[in-house]
Amino acid sequence: MIKLRKSQDRGYADRGWLKSYHSFSFADYYDPAFMGWGNLRVINDDRIDPGTGFGKHGHRDMEIVSYVLSGELAHQDSMGNIETIPPGDVQRMSAGSGVMHSEFNHAKDEITHLLQIWIEPSQAGITPGYEQKTIAAEAKRGRLRLIASPDGAQDSVTFHADARLYAGLFDGDESAKLTLNPARKAYVHLALGTLEVNGQGLQAGDALILENEPEITLANGVAAEVLVFDLAP
Repeated sequence: MIKLRKSQDRGYADRGWLKSYHSFSFADYYDPAFMGWGNLRVINDDRIDPGTGFGKHGHRDMEIVSYVLSGELAHQDSMGNIETIPPGDVQRMSAGSGVMHSEFNHAKDEITHLLQIWIEPSQAGITPGYEQKTIAAEAKRGRLRLIASPDGAQDSVTFHADARLYAGLFDGDESAKLTLNPARKAYVHLALGTLEVNGQGLQAGDALILENEPEITLANGVAAEVLVFDLAP
């Protein structure tokens, strides 16, 4: 089964300083048909105005991945981490038994564009944790690079969830294939550009929802940046 979710069909919130598209039900956006997919609970496509951001707030029992597409995100949390996340970095925060954090765009004249991803953990109540790694563009060029996994394989960040997250950059005749376990679920989110996935043309913000499929193929990209999720059934 392959289902196309168009960008314009997502939820949308304009809070002035924040413009956000919600792939799944979140905050004031509720659609019982889109509560998540497998253990993937949230993909928020956020644009944060200069000099603004999310004040201190709390999370529990969620694996949170931030993936910056342009600009930078300043992060501070109750574990003592004070970090800046540029494009190319992958940040994982395990909320576990409870964590407070804030996220800001401190630039004077540049919007920060990022994806905020929440995945349900394999175990509740774990000790909160933080990890951030740089994944060079060359490592994603023309292929899918593992960026988050339960075992930290291939120098990915380690999260406490039954999922694997890949990122890729595709242009022209570059192509890639990912073999799937048909018993699991998968999700493809095109962050930027255009791309053909399993023969379907995607525009930025579009997604494919997959179940009982043996593989994902990616080809004919134009300035494409894509995230692929291998998810629990």
